[in-house]
Amino acid sequence: MTQILVVDDSPTEIHVLKTILEKNGYSVMTASSGEEGVAMAKQHKPALVLMDVVMPGLNGFQATRQLANDAATSSIPVIVVTTKDQETDKVWAMRRGAKDYIVKPVKERDLLERVKALVA
Repeated sequence: MTQILVVDDSPTEIHVLKTILEKNGYSVMTASSGEEGVAMAKQHKPALVLMDVVMPGLNGFQATRQLANDAATSSIPVIVVTTKDQETDKVWAMRRGAKDYIVKPVKERDLLERVKALVA
């Protein structure tokens, strides 16, 4: 079963993403901070990471950059999932190493298409 790591400080967002992914056959792990997400990605090597941006401590841009720059995790694709809807935020995320960018609220079909494209 394909394992996906969801990193978000909102229990509601984690629930929404986890529900969508699990009902479509994915195994989901969760982390509630950037630091925890980076540590879990290094330990468990998920097929994909869904990364929020606005979190206390290590934000999603910083965590994405750490994953992209670490040989142990650089092959794990990251999709940034955020409320930040500015083109500059998207460009910044991609420069940090994200493979895709989704604006919340997430549409189930859109999320699944993007996930499948990166874990196929």
